[in-house]
Amino acid sequence: MIKILFVCHGNICRSTMAEYVMKDLVKKFGLEDSFYIDSAATSREEIGNQVHHGTRRKLQKMGIPCGDHRARQMKKSEYDEFDYIIGMDRENRRNMMRILGEDPENKVQLLLDFTDSPRSIADPWYTGNFDITYDDIKEGCEALLQYITEHDMISER
Repeated sequence: MIKILFVCHGNICRSTMAEYVMKDLVKKFGLEDSFYIDSAATSREEIGNQVHHGTRRKLQKMGIPCGDHRARQMKKSEYDEFDYIIGMDRENRRNMMRILGEDPENKVQLLLDFTDSPRSIADPWYTGNFDITYDDIKEGCEALLQYITEHDMISER
């Protein structure tokens, strides 16, 4: 089973959007039994809060189910539990490394690093633009899924 943890600052916008987009993608490809997908924050600011209404609305508009996720902070112990720990921007990555300490297995990546045009995913908490964030996350999730399937990691587990 491939285990992916998506991480952003507060775990109410980008990482939860990525969690639900990726869950929807693997379901459409009939791979949901091969994946465990979750999300977390680097900060404690939003712990216990629900998915941001802008994220929830955008996912609903795109026909993607959005569960009852509550924001939580990433734990150091999760390094051993997940195969991929995916951040949304450089600041997320820096804060993820503060929590984890080290990355000997190179599990910590940025989502859009799997695409042909690596870049940060803007935080819609500040921009208010959930459409652009969704487009970037969808592009990144599709590229990540392609990377995983091309490297035949699903059949190895």
